[in-house]
Amino acid sequence: MSVAELTREDSTADTRPILAVSADSHITEPPNMYVDFIDPAFRDRAPYVAIEGDKGGEAFFVEGFARPIALGLLAAAGKDPRDIKVTDERFSDLHLSGWDPKHRLADQDRDGVQAEFIYPTVNMLICNHPDGEFKRACAWAYNRWLQTFCAEAPDRIYGLGQLIMITPEQAIADLRAIRDMGFRGVMMPGEPETPEDFDQPLWDPFFSAAVEMDMPLSFHVLTSGMTKSFIEGNNILSGKRAANPSRAEGRGPPVARTFGIVRNCQDILSMFIFGRVFERHPSLKLVCVEADAGWAPHYMYRMDHYYRRHRHWNGYGDLPKLPSEFFKENIWLTFQDDFTAFQFADYMNPRRLMWANDFPHSDSTWPWSQDIIEQQTEGLSRQNKEWILRDNCAELYGIDVIR
Repeated sequence: MSVAELTREDSTADTRPILAVSADSHITEPPNMYVDFIDPAFRDRAPYVAIEGDKGGEAFFVEGFARPIALGLLAAAGKDPRDIKVTDERFSDLHLSGWDPKHRLADQDRDGVQAEFIYPTVNMLICNHPDGEFKRACAWAYNRWLQTFCAEAPDRIYGLGQLIMITPEQAIADLRAIRDMGFRGVMMPGEPETPEDFDQPLWDPFFSAAVEMDMPLSFHVLTSGMTKSFIEGNNILSGKRAANPSRAEGRGPPVARTFGIVRNCQDILSMFIFGRVFERHPSLKLVCVEADAGWAPHYMYRMDHYYRRHRHWNGYGDLPKLPSEFFKENIWLTFQDDFTAFQFADYMNPRRLMWANDFPHSDSTWPWSQDIIEQQTEGLSRQNKEWILRDNCAELYGIDVIR
């Protein structure tokens, strides 16, 4: 009998509902957040909200980005796909729970969610800004505001701070400050500001500090590899693109880039494995956020194949264990609408999978999460359901949950 068959549901299984924990939800930065919370030295450069276009839509204007960040995709949860639009939305059209914690709890209840771990929205995209000090100022504006947001419901809204990686020494100090603010982990850009990437020894002291502080490190989609597109204005989140036939609406290249945003996260994960970061820091915890998970079994198989077949001629050398073993031990994956993640959980590590609803973004399962979960977990063991929907996230971040 296979492992998958052994973990299928039986007729005597516990059928009580599982109050889920979302491992990846978002806020919508309120219009005045940056102006009110940014370091005064950067206030005249702070991102701001203004009317964009001739239809009265609002957008975030960010110095250094060729086009503003429109609001449409940032809070489209619950909309019919035919009604989703990028531009021409105003804050009055968005979910109030994006920035009002009192409304947030009602929207959690509607979706059958007992708690959420919060990531940014606009500030996630600012990770692609070319100015490191500006990014750091924006990150700290977000951290200060997020602390006030989470304080309204500290047993249901859990914040994850944001780090900008300028130097290891500064990043360690910022990580400690973020931990002391009560945050349970941090989101990092996929690329540091140094010429040396994260697999280089320069960054080892930071990873040692993250282990010592027990702070999981998150890499979210859309936080790396997009600097050029934001500088030139060729990104879907502006609703407009530069005059380039290959980027025209409906063409393959822009659709492929938008569809394939998970690839940057995959590259980061394999860099940590093949760059021997986990070998040097075996207790390091990495979270791959909103990149789905159903691809992971093949990805691990492919890494092992490459390692076995090609490590000798390319001079790579030996690892103490297979790449897939590092993946299964050190990497957590969040996903929302991913049938394959549930169904192939036993081909990964079911203790490293974490469900999320991605509220209030356009890819969110809210307010139909329970219907989707019921469909996608049919036949799954009760144990796997509890792990993926609730316990894995609670244990990673050390919170108490309703069981």
